[in-house]
Amino acid sequence: MNQFILIDHIKVQNANAVSGFTWGFPAITHFLGFVHNLSFKLGNGKSYQDITLKGCAVVAHEHKVHTYRSNGDYRLIQSRNPPYLHGIEAAKKSETPPVIEEGKMNMTVSLLIGCNGNIGNRADGFRQWLKKACLLQRLAGGTLLDIADINFHNPEDERDVRMIIRKILPGFVLRDRSQYLEDHYQELVEKDPDAELLDAWLDFSSLKQKARPKSDLISKHLQELLKKEADNQQVIQLVACWHKHLEAPYEDGDVPEELKHYFHCLEDKKSNKKLLKQWQDYCQPGEKTDADWEYIEKPRTGYLVPIITGYKAISKVYKNTEVRNTRDNETDVCFVESVHSIGEWQSVHRLRTPEQLQECLWDYQPYEENWYLCKQGGETQTDLNTLSIAQDENPEDDI
Repeated sequence: MNQFILIDHIKVQNANAVSGFTWGFPAITHFLGFVHNLSFKLGNGKSYQDITLKGCAVVAHEHKVHTYRSNGDYRLIQSRNPPYLHGIEAAKKSETPPVIEEGKMNMTVSLLIGCNGNIGNRADGFRQWLKKACLLQRLAGGTLLDIADINFHNPEDERDVRMIIRKILPGFVLRDRSQYLEDHYQELVEKDPDAELLDAWLDFSSLKQKARPKSDLISKHLQELLKKEADNQQVIQLVACWHKHLEAPYEDGDVPEELKHYFHCLEDKKSNKKLLKQWQDYCQPGEKTDADWEYIEKPRTGYLVPIITGYKAISKVYKNTEVRNTRDNETDVCFVESVHSIGEWQSVHRLRTPEQLQECLWDYQPYEENWYLCKQGGETQTDLNTLSIAQDENPEDDI
C-alpha cells in the first residue's frame, strides 16, 4: 500500500449508536462497509478502475449520543415513527405512530483509507468524485452532512506523518486490543478453571465497585502513631504497608501479617475499644458492617472500550428460498452473532511513523470457517476462539 486518502472531518447525523451488547459508537464493520462500497463504485466506473481501496483507520473528533438521564441512568431517546413498514394502507390511516427507542447519535469522524494505484494528475477530479460518492452514501446508517476536505498522502518519513496528524488533531484513533482480552482471560483461568471469556470481557467493559469495611479509625490511629514516632523505621514500614494495602482491591482476610501482629499486640483499653472493634470488623466483616464503595480498576490502563469486531456464524448456509423476509431473492442466507472484543481510543499525536499509521488500518481478515472478523495491520494474530463471547460449539443449536 503506497498511499493514504484522508477524508477529513465527516459530519454524520443520526448514525447507529448500538452494536451488539454495546452502545455509544458504531461498530468497525460500519466503517469498513462504507469503504467497501466506495471501492465497489470505483471498480464499476471507467475513470478510476486502476485505483483500489483497502482498509481504513477511524478517528473520532466529536460524538453526541441521543440520550437523556433519568434516575442516574442514561436512556436512549424515544421517538414516534409512522408505521410505513406495515403497508401503505395502514400508513394512510390516521393511526398514532408507535413509540420506538432508537440508538442514534451525531458524530464527526475522519477516515484514513489505504489506497493502491497511481492517482497522478487526476487528483482534482478524483477528489470531486470521492466527495460526491461519499455524500450519496450513508455511514453507520447516518446521513453525511458535510466533508471538510479530502487529501491524498504518500508518507515516507515522520515529517509527512506530522502533516497528516495536524489535520486530524484533536482526535482519537480506535486501536484493536483483543490481545489484552486474551491475556486477561488466561490469567483468570489460572486462578479459576471455571472462568469464562465473558467474565474477562466484563472486567474491561463494565464499571465495577467493591465494598471495603470502614477503616477511618485505623488510618487515623496509624497517622497519629507516625507523628509521635517519626524516626521509628518499624512504624514507617507499618504505615507504608497499610497505604499499600489500601491501594489494592479488598479481599476478606487478605490483610498483611505486620498489621495483624500490631493490632493483636495493641493494648485492650477503653480508649482503644472502638479502634479494635473496627479492626475486627475490617478483618472479618459481617452483614451489618459499615463499608465504603471503591471502583475496581480495569485489568489494563488506557481508554479501553468494548467494541464489535465482526460476526460468527450460528447456523449453516441456507438457500434463499428456505428463509423468509430476506434482503433479496438471490443471495444465500446464514445467521450470525456479533463478536465482541476490546478496543482503545488513543490520541493521534502518538502516531509518529508511517508504520504506525499502517497499523491503525482496520481490514477484513481472510475468511475462516464460521468467522467473519476485522483486524488491524501489525497486530499479533489472536486465536479466533478467544474473540467470541458466549457462543455454543454447535452452531445449529442456536437456530
